[in-house]
Amino acid sequence: MFTGKRPKNIGVQSGKLAPCPKTPNCVNSQSQDPKCRIEPLSYNSTAAEAMAKLKTVIENEQRTTIITETQNYLYAEFTSALMGFVDDVEFLLDDNNKVIHVRSASRLGKSDLGVNRKRIETIRGKIN
Repeated sequence: MFTGKRPKNIGVQSGKLAPCPKTPNCVNSQSQDPKCRIEPLSYNSTAAEAMAKLKTVIENEQRTTIITETQNYLYAEFTSALMGFVDDVEFLLDDNNKVIHVRSASRLGKSDLGVNRKRIETIRGKIN
């Protein structure tokens, strides 16, 4: 119902995920803004193993579709059960630092009631 349009700023630009908008419905591990800052996901395996594990976790989430996948990047759309709101969630692997940067943002509305932050923390728990 409330899918909205896929943002044009999805993807990696100069090694970075897009910054969060000014609205409080986004988290980003590459942000310096404490309101939207979240810690990246960490791993102790190979990069390929980390991405494979992440992909498995994402594929097992309900109402989730992987849109783009490369060796070091994954982009998925998460759809809410109630109204069909879509959130855009990106993961960028940084093997030098053994982390996966994350960005989770609502397409529509102003507040997400903490859904994007909770989603990333749930994923963190499942991959650790």
